[in-house]
Formats: sequence, C-alpha cells, structure tokens
Amino acid sequence: MPAVSDIKTGLSAEQYALIAAFRYELRRFLAFSEAAAAAVGLPPQQHQALLAIAGKPGVSTIGSLAEQLLIAPHTAAELVARMVESALVTKTMGAQDRRRAELALTPKAEALLHRLTADHLKELEILEPALAKALGRITDADR
Repeated sequence: MPAVSDIKTGLSAEQYALIAAFRYELRRFLAFSEAAAAAVGLPPQQHQALLAIAGKPGVSTIGSLAEQLLIAPHTAAELVARMVESALVTKTMGAQDRRRAELALTPKAEALLHRLTADHLKELEILEPALAKALGRITDADR
C-alpha cells in the first residue's frame, strides 16, 4: 500500500508532519484560551465576541461580529442577545441608520476582557517560540 506522500498527492510525509505540528501548537493556545475563559465564567465564543467588539476600529455591529467570528448573522444575533442578557454588551440603535444595532462592552465585560487579554499575552509569550518555529518550518519547506 503506498504511503500518504505518494506521487498522487505530490506532498511529502514531512509536509504533513509540519502542518500537524503547527496545528498542534495552535490547539495548545486554543485549549488555554477556552480554559481561561471558562475560569472567569465565559463560554469561549462569548470571549471571542468580546475581543472582536473591543478590537474593532469604529462601531461594532452584529454584521461585523458575524464576519469576525465567521458565523452566520442570525447566530451572531443570538450570541449578542445572550451577552446582553448577561450584562456583557449593550445594543443600541445606530445614530445614522436606526436599522443597525451598535454594540458596546459594559464595564463588567471590559474588566473580564482585560484580565483575559493580560493572561493571553503572557501565554503567547510562552508559546511564541514554538508557534514561530512550527510556522518557520512550514515556510522554509516551501522554499
């Protein structure tokens, strides 16, 4: 039986291993992120949403949140409704377009996000060498 890296695919076993190593490092970070969010009582998707709202230049909307999280607009609307209910986000009608809901973090959300972001930056300092090494190996293999 031919190996996965046979002539049909044109890919080597080393290339598969490089991608697997990089994905492993990404999963390590994501596992940390999910655990950190859970430790402060946030579902991971709500943490991601808060970060997307805080990190967006200008006004954040349900549409922009859906785009940032790679989810459908109706899913983003449901997520926002849960975050409004949890006093994490405020939703107001747009000043120029009253059909558009503008999103903002509450002080409660800002405090949680500040703590989580500080923890994430510390973790990224630890993981950066492994992530950079894994990514570097992939780009070096392409040359």
